[in-house]
Amino acid sequence: MESNRQRKVAQIIQEDMAEIFRKQASESKQSFLVSVSDVKVTADLSIAKIYLSIFPAELRQPIMKEINTNNAYYRNYIGQKMAKQVRIIPQLAFYIDTTMDDVERIEKELKGEGDNPIL
Repeated sequence: MESNRQRKVAQIIQEDMAEIFRKQASESKQSFLVSVSDVKVTADLSIAKIYLSIFPAELRQPIMKEINTNNAYYRNYIGQKMAKQVRIIPQLAFYIDTTMDDVERIEKELKGEGDNPIL
């Protein structure tokens, strides 16, 4: 069960991270989209798991590598935004959200376009 405090902190982190990724994508020479699909915060508010959807798929690994390299920058950014609201700025852990890929794969299978044989 998530507490109200966890939900509020997660929502603040989600909005702030979405804003910074939007700015970075607009300033980049490549065209890509990074959206923050979900944020889960532990009960003690010390760790925030951030799930990202990255399009196009072929840029996922390089973008995730760059995001993990700049983890301290993102935590500092979140810290500046949340300084008055929390005592401890959570550690950030980034994960790729593959939900849309899974939905697409299942839809292909149901249409008979996947790897499964039609019975």
